[in-house]
Amino acid sequence: MELNLKKPICFFDLETTGVNISKDRIVEISILKIFPNGTQESKTWLVNPEMPIPAETTAVHGIDDAKIANEPTFKQIATAVSEMIKGCDLGGFNSNRFDIPLLAEELLRTGFDFDMKNTVAVDVQTIYHKMEKRTLSAAYTFYCDKSLENAHSAEADTIATYEVLKSQLDKYPELENDIKFLSEFSSRKQFADFAGFIAFDDNGKEVFSFGKHKGKLVEKVMDEEPGYFGWIQNADFPLYTKKVLTAIRLRRLNNSLKL
Repeated sequence: MELNLKKPICFFDLETTGVNISKDRIVEISILKIFPNGTQESKTWLVNPEMPIPAETTAVHGIDDAKIANEPTFKQIATAVSEMIKGCDLGGFNSNRFDIPLLAEELLRTGFDFDMKNTVAVDVQTIYHKMEKRTLSAAYTFYCDKSLENAHSAEADTIATYEVLKSQLDKYPELENDIKFLSEFSSRKQFADFAGFIAFDDNGKEVFSFGKHKGKLVEKVMDEEPGYFGWIQNADFPLYTKKVLTAIRLRRLNNSLKL
């Protein structure tokens, strides 16, 4: 089944120096852009992370320091990456919890804005886990009856993710061929930020999901303890989390001026 698209969607996969959203860096990124008319555009970059790649990470994806020594840094490809995904929805495997947050950090770090306000994300892993509960290689075999060669190659994983989603639509009639539906179906608990430090309560208000103010309204904490905002801004929190908090603070200030 081909995807029913109202605008382009970019499936992408990252290979990185590790799994820390704030500190680790991209060493390979592959993007497969699908247009509503079915045409495709793809691009894969090896990336110099400007930091050593741990041996245990190389053992997973096969990319070592020597392989990326002469490759461009993320800053050097950021414009091309940003332009490719601009105006597109996003898709990936475990992308809501890892690939999208880490890509957001890389873009923000290089001075590019990253905003999901007009973008939805389809996490194929979540659909898979809700329906079958396995891994990408197993998903590829189960849905596509193929063996995933070169697993942990960003390009192979990206193409496999796209093919798995199309096969999921064939297999499960209850899944609507609609990106907004698939985004909502593949999302877990809703958070205002990617890392999950700011959640939404039952009324759609932002609340802290960690620490001494867990469960408290963000705006109320900012009113009662203004220094908490400054502490987060100066601590080792993801850039996107800081961006979201800044937006909430500015919204609060603007609303106060209107009163």
